[in-house]
Amino acid sequence: MLFRPPDLKSFPWDRITFLLLVCVVAIRFCIRRERLRIYSATWPMLALVLLGLWNVFAQPYGAQAWSLLAAKWIVPFALFHIAGLVFCDESSFRKLEIFCLVAFIYLTAISVLFLMDARPLIFPKFILDEGIGIHPDRARGPFLQAVANGVCLNILGLIALDCFRRRRLRGFLAALLFLALPLAILATKTRSVWLSSALSIGFLAIAGSERHLRRAALGLFVFAVIGWLGILMYRVNSSTLTERLADQSPVDFRLEMYQAGWQMFLEKPLTGWGSEASMQGELARRISDFHPDYYVFHNTYLELAAQRGLIGLGLYAWLLICLFRLARSPKASPAEGAHFMDSGFRKLWPVIVGVYLLNASVVVMNYQFVNGLLFTLAGILAAQERESWVGCRQAV
Repeated sequence: MLFRPPDLKSFPWDRITFLLLVCVVAIRFCIRRERLRIYSATWPMLALVLLGLWNVFAQPYGAQAWSLLAAKWIVPFALFHIAGLVFCDESSFRKLEIFCLVAFIYLTAISVLFLMDARPLIFPKFILDEGIGIHPDRARGPFLQAVANGVCLNILGLIALDCFRRRRLRGFLAALLFLALPLAILATKTRSVWLSSALSIGFLAIAGSERHLRRAALGLFVFAVIGWLGILMYRVNSSTLTERLADQSPVDFRLEMYQAGWQMFLEKPLTGWGSEASMQGELARRISDFHPDYYVFHNTYLELAAQRGLIGLGLYAWLLICLFRLARSPKASPAEGAHFMDSGFRKLWPVIVGVYLLNASVVVMNYQFVNGLLFTLAGILAAQERESWVGCRQAV
């Protein structure tokens, strides 16, 4: 339901599904008389949601503004708190693991097919429609945005590595996926995705928590080299990949946006410029060499600084600290043995957050599926930590 891009003009099935999900979980919550769970990350997320609502209410109604608010703050906030209620035992973890692997296989296959120009096999067909979304010349997947597709491939690939560590994914399927993943990453033609993938796999190959994980990461690196050499040998989109690597025009545009955004932040450093409408008008006045229909900062942190000032940046830094702290193993494991979201996964968690943050430095993270996936995982880890703390306190 979260594949739909926030700027796509279509019937909002995802919004209806999301509201139904919240209502069903709320009814289940009341029937079971469960206690409301509040985590350390709840407060900065809630404050960011309220700031976003304040800015949206302060301007005339715009469907895109509400959709972006939902994608960036409301959906992640809701899924973060729902996840701990829904995924609470090994059986539910297994179902989530299967979903992640199925999504990973699908996104990898679609990207490789795009790279090989096997477009008749790509489904659904709206992925190939150049009239909607952006990056029609890249492997953008159902998100209609190459960066969103690349970040998902990177995060889901790390989850697949964790499955390989626990021997849930092995044999021919594992070898095939690890051979296809580098090709899928290359097909996105996105430099930040290339960099984050290389850094995350390289880090795990050198400093992975277990030897099995280090060997899998090293094997993935070898497959990446083989895939790159194969592309160069058979000249499969090799010219476009090289052109993308040397393309300077996006860098020039972003540098001008960064300069304008920094100036705006210095003029209103505490509370920022507020509503999106005022920011768009101010950016149009400051940017002279480029005139897009809609100005985007291409940097999550700079957008927060310009729009919400030091208050927004402080809240976001608080949230990030809470996310990284989830890597700590709880005092008591919720289930025995190796399973999805176990202590070994927690050691991988900072790498997943690092991939998210690195890409957030070159784009604005308003991707619903990426945010939904990350904060669902974070919500499960937070719930495990809280249950462990409560259990230890009761024992004392």
